[in-house]
Amino acid sequence: MASAYTPGLRVSSGTTIRKLRRLPLRGEVLVAVGQRVSAQQPIARALLPGKIRTLKVSEVLGVEAAEVPGLLRKREGDQVAAGELLAEVRSFFGLFRTECTSPAAGTIDHVSGLSGFVSIREPPTPLDLAAYVEGTVVEVLPEEGAVIETTAAFVQGIFGVGGERRGEILVVGKADQALRAQDIPDAAAGKVLVGGASAGSEVLRRAAQVGAAALVTGGIRDAQLREFVGAEIGVAITGQEQVPFTLVLTEGFGEMAMAERTFHLLADLQGRPASVNGATQIRAGVIRPELIVALDGEAPVQGEPAAGQLGPGCAVRVIREPYFGRLGEVCSLPAELMEIETGAMVRVAEVRLAGEAEARLIPRANLEIIW
Repeated sequence: MASAYTPGLRVSSGTTIRKLRRLPLRGEVLVAVGQRVSAQQPIARALLPGKIRTLKVSEVLGVEAAEVPGLLRKREGDQVAAGELLAEVRSFFGLFRTECTSPAAGTIDHVSGLSGFVSIREPPTPLDLAAYVEGTVVEVLPEEGAVIETTAAFVQGIFGVGGERRGEILVVGKADQALRAQDIPDAAAGKVLVGGASAGSEVLRRAAQVGAAALVTGGIRDAQLREFVGAEIGVAITGQEQVPFTLVLTEGFGEMAMAERTFHLLADLQGRPASVNGATQIRAGVIRPELIVALDGEAPVQGEPAAGQLGPGCAVRVIREPYFGRLGEVCSLPAELMEIETGAMVRVAEVRLAGEAEARLIPRANLEIIW
């Protein structure tokens, strides 16, 4: 049987997932191999260095820079409180006193007899790294993090914004109709909303108003996405935007019906807690936005397509014009090269698009597997 390999968009009702969770700087790992963890459980902790506050003591006291070390009541490494007296000078037989106090609580980081500056580092900020998904620790990276393995339903999107969120899945619309603001109930607070071929500005405002954790929908128009984010989206990785909830697009830009397989899977998972991340990178090292629902140890569904394998019977999405966004099924993979409109000779696939009786020949490079 003919086969080929092409990028894939994964939609699975049950598979084994391993998530690497790593701190942004070295810290302490709080879990051990074999330990069961919940999604919200901290698995590692680091201390983010506090801000440096610089104070020109020589100027405050009106003395030479070289005199500062001898006037200080504290030394490098000593703790200080906000407003605590650091140094003072007296003049006119002690009648006049000039004081220099600490602008913040922290530690004396550096004292300079050349510049007269004293640096105070504020206390570090604890940073806890959560497991993100419920599962079992299968590997520990000393001082860095851990790898969590879980059996889960797994849905990848085309594009997303916003970081990691968690909430119960709530279906609020149909797969092929644009969402309306009235589709989102007050009870959507903290939920992962699913549905719709698109979400307009009123829908986004309504989801933010009720406090939704995330929205998974078919598509969105460019202008509405810019309004939601408050800025143009660049080509770098997304996921760090300051948005009220995480947004995941399953199909693309514009009004695009959510794939039936994706919608039915998410509808079947309604009420289950999901982990959602909108982080997306479309260049080298592709990162997809995702939704993960742990299945509490249930066995993965068997017989799903192998990763990236294109062949007859495979569900695909067209990712370039003139059929951009259309879904279909591969009928065959002709072995011979065929000439396309540009004059290039390429390998094609015979694809029967949804709603059409006859198959079309489409370049394989224009297809994305849904597996």
